[in-house]
Amino acid sequence: MSAPDFLVHDDGDNVGVIVVEGVSAGQELTGLLMTTQSSIVIESLSNIPLGHKIALTDLADGDTIIKYDHDIGKVVAPIKKGEHAHVHNVKTKRW
Repeated sequence: MSAPDFLVHDDGDNVGVIVVEGVSAGQELTGLLMTTQSSIVIESLSNIPLGHKIALTDLADGDTIIKYDHDIGKVVAPIKKGEHAHVHNVKTKRW
C-alpha cells in the first residue's frame, strides 16, 4: 500500500484524520486502519485540510464523534460519509 491519505486509529472510530495536503471534493482517498493495518477507500465529498477529519460513515444530528476510540463531540448538522467533519458540524459536549 502506498502512503495513506488519512488515518483511522481504532476500529470503532467514525472519523479519520487527513494526513496529506490538498484533499479535494471528488478525490478517491485511501486510509489506513491502524489496528489491523488494513486499507479503507472513501471518496472525499469536501475539500479537507491537513489534520482535519473525514466522516467514515453517514452521521446524523446528535450522533457522537469517535476519534482515537474517544468521544470528542456531537454532530450538530448531518455529515455524509466522505464529508469534512469540523467546527461547522461538530461541537463539544462540554457546553
